[in-house]
Amino acid sequence: MGSSGGTYLRSHNQLNIMSTQGKIPAEPGVLFVVSTPIGNLEDITLRALRVLKEVNLIAAEDTRKTGILLKHFQIKNRITSYHDFNKEKKTPYLLKELKSGKDIAIVSDAGTPGISDPCFYLVKRAIKEEIRIVPVPGSSALLSALVVSGLPTDRFVFEGFLSFKKTKKNKRLKELSSEKRTLIFFESPYRLVQTLKNLNEVFGEREIVVAREITKKFEEIIRGKITDVESHFERKKVKGEMVIVVEGESKK
Repeated sequence: MGSSGGTYLRSHNQLNIMSTQGKIPAEPGVLFVVSTPIGNLEDITLRALRVLKEVNLIAAEDTRKTGILLKHFQIKNRITSYHDFNKEKKTPYLLKELKSGKDIAIVSDAGTPGISDPCFYLVKRAIKEEIRIVPVPGSSALLSALVVSGLPTDRFVFEGFLSFKKTKKNKRLKELSSEKRTLIFFESPYRLVQTLKNLNEVFGEREIVVAREITKKFEEIIRGKITDVESHFERKKVKGEMVIVVEGESKK
C-alpha cells in the first residue's frame, strides 16, 4: 500500500501482526475523514479513491449513497453505517477497530464530513483515544456556493440549518442581524421560501444568493435582493440541496 501524498496507510501484514508470544502490540489504525462529491462524481480526488480502496472499513452516513459511489469506481470494501441515530452505539465499535490497528475512512452523504453530520462526534472521541486523524480534502457545498456568490469571501460565518421552530429561528436571525461577515445557511427546499421571508423580515433588503443542486445536472445559482430571490422561488417547485449566502450588515 502506498504512503505518498501525505496518506498514512500501512501494510497491515507487516505492521499490525501480533507475535505468537503477544509481545508486539498492534499499532493503532488511522481515521481518515474523506470528502466525497456533492453531486458530480468526477469531483472525487485520486487520493480519496485510493484511501477508500485501501482502508479496512468505511463508515458511511448513508450506505446506499456511498454504495453507489463505490460501485461507480469499482471499489469493493467493507462498509458500515454511521449516522446520527446510531453514533452513540457505533462509536465504541469503531474505536475498538481503530485501536486494534484497523484503518477506517468516514464519509458523509456528500461533501466534507463533519459539516452538519455525525463525523464530529467520532473525531472528538478519537482525539481522546489518541487516534491519528487524517483529512482527505475535497468537495464542500458551502464553500462552492460562497466562491460563486459574488459576496465577500474574506470573512464569513456558517450557521448550518436554522431551527424549524419559528420562534427559535427568528430569535437566531435577530442575533445575526448585526453580523458584518457574509452568512451561509443550509436549507431544505420545503422551507426555502418561508426562510427567505423570515430573512427579509429580520434583515431587510440585502443581497442574497441561493445555490441549488451544486455540480448536478439542474444546478441553479440565483443572485439578487431577498425579495427578488423569494419571488423567483415562489413561482416554481424546487428540489435538491440548498445553500443560502447572505450579505452581512452594511459597514456604512
